[in-house]
Amino acid sequence: MKKIAIFADVQNIYYTTRDVYSRPFNYRKLWQKLAKQGNIISATAYATHKGDDQQIKFQDALKHIGFEVKLKPYIQRSDGSAKGDWDVGIAIDVMEVAASGDVDTIILLSGDGDFDLLLKKVSQAYGVTTEVFGVPKLTAGSLVEAADQFHPIRQELLM
Repeated sequence: MKKIAIFADVQNIYYTTRDVYSRPFNYRKLWQKLAKQGNIISATAYATHKGDDQQIKFQDALKHIGFEVKLKPYIQRSDGSAKGDWDVGIAIDVMEVAASGDVDTIILLSGDGDFDLLLKKVSQAYGVTTEVFGVPKLTAGSLVEAADQFHPIRQELLM
């Protein structure tokens, strides 16, 4: 049975599913699907924290499903843009879990091409299988190519 670690780039999944499907991603359906394929050893969701009630309910729902939720403060810049990037944190955690030898499959929920080198590295250095779940139109080609398997997020994984 596969030993699975899940890493969810919450902001990326939220915006890509919203922009393409106008519907949120269903983390519970994903969990149920992956639990049938193996033993989920760890699952981490990376998000920004604004402190609003809806966001807190969502984070509590993720925890109830089985995710550890890691938060960074939401930073609103003076030009109106926002910052809450978890790329380095995700990369460190993926590297640590892959190096531990406790899992054989890393599953990344993101379409961010910055993770392509990470997936190549953990696959080569630690022999783990890498899988990506992303919205096809908004997932970087380099990330799809770097993963051992790409799973397109479609209607069945949405709410």
